[in-house]
Amino acid sequence: MPNDSLWRRLRGWVGSGRAERATTPPVRANAGSAQVADSLRALLDDPGIPASVRSELAADFSRIEQMLDKLQRGELHVAVFGRVSAGKSALGNALLGREAFTVGVLHGTTTDAEHALLDEAQHDGLVLIDTPGINELDGEAREKLAFEVAEVSDLVIFVCDGDLTREELDALKNLAATQRPLLLALNKADRYGRDELDGLLEHLRLRVAGLVRADDVLAVAAHPAPQRVVEVDARGHEQQREQARTPDVAALRERLLAIAAREGKTLSAINAGLYAGRLTDQVSARIAETRKAVAAKLIHHYCIAKGVAVALNPIPVADLLAAAGLDAAMVVQLSRVYGLPLTRAESGRLVAVISAQLAALMGAIWGMQLVASALKGVSAGLSVVVTAAAQGALGWYATVLIGRAAERYLVGGKSWGEAGAKRAVADIVASLDRDSILREAREEILKRLKSRRG
Repeated sequence: MPNDSLWRRLRGWVGSGRAERATTPPVRANAGSAQVADSLRALLDDPGIPASVRSELAADFSRIEQMLDKLQRGELHVAVFGRVSAGKSALGNALLGREAFTVGVLHGTTTDAEHALLDEAQHDGLVLIDTPGINELDGEAREKLAFEVAEVSDLVIFVCDGDLTREELDALKNLAATQRPLLLALNKADRYGRDELDGLLEHLRLRVAGLVRADDVLAVAAHPAPQRVVEVDARGHEQQREQARTPDVAALRERLLAIAAREGKTLSAINAGLYAGRLTDQVSARIAETRKAVAAKLIHHYCIAKGVAVALNPIPVADLLAAAGLDAAMVVQLSRVYGLPLTRAESGRLVAVISAQLAALMGAIWGMQLVASALKGVSAGLSVVVTAAAQGALGWYATVLIGRAAERYLVGGKSWGEAGAKRAVADIVASLDRDSILREAREEILKRLKSRRG
């Protein structure tokens, strides 16, 4: 299992960092960044993560390394996000004051994430990331990329050019769920009169309440339409010409610079901690899956061993659960798989507890039904081999129950949980398809018995 204390440190610092973000002094922010950086290194170097899991999640570990580099460089990454033709690339260029991102008249000009340092704030390490449009036709891959970029960015500028569509509002909600700070930039503000613009901004603030702070809903004009100018020459003739207008992004630029100066390092550290937390969860899940697969093979191996042993030397059904030697050995092996080693004595006691619960569950009526299931299809005229296989199947089934119950105990950290052993064992019994297990057991044991006789 990945280092639990690492995840607790990440979770704890992220929680306190978000709560104190507005008032955290630079010294505290730097200390927090260093703490998260140490936790990221611990995650990257954790010896408890199997090589197979590292290989499967190689891209995620690589991203953690990039985040660690970003923390060390003191960068704040800002994703420019929105639908096609809202003017994302143009806004990025206007903020930068140069043509860093491709701007085109066709939908889907941005086909990959691009990024550039914000010239006016290089000392703060502010980095803009342009993303593909979220509503590009046949652009599922681009939309996925846009969300991935936003997820690993520290702050998101969501660009719209009017009232939000349902698609935009859904995307905004998804971004808010990633716990990224959001700015909403109403682009193409030059198309509106002053009163109309004020009304639209107020309307947007109401629609995104709870997702974006009112102060972070700003109007911009990244690429304003040319202004028509009428000139009169010396002869009194009027001539019209179009005059380019400079972008109006000053309010958004100032907001970004203020955020970068005040809380950039804290935001970057929080984002890295959140991503590392998700990766830790993924690693834990992969390790759990791997252990479960290994445990299933181990239990199956002991099922065969016990089933064949019982078939070769049949014992009364009532004594099946008492044949605990192989089961105890199996539980010792399972405890090693889950990294919680048990001694042979501890394993024997655990098997005894499970067996007692199974015996309590196997009342006379249940026991008769179990025997009937095992002997299903076996008639009095059949050979002893077939009857022995049916009895061996009962031993197989008992081992499955004991193995699964022991696995539940180990996954719980050597604990049955609040419900106790009785409830846990009963749940295991209820979750298994008894007839299919017995059928598989009979077929496998018969095959092995016949091969021995041959």
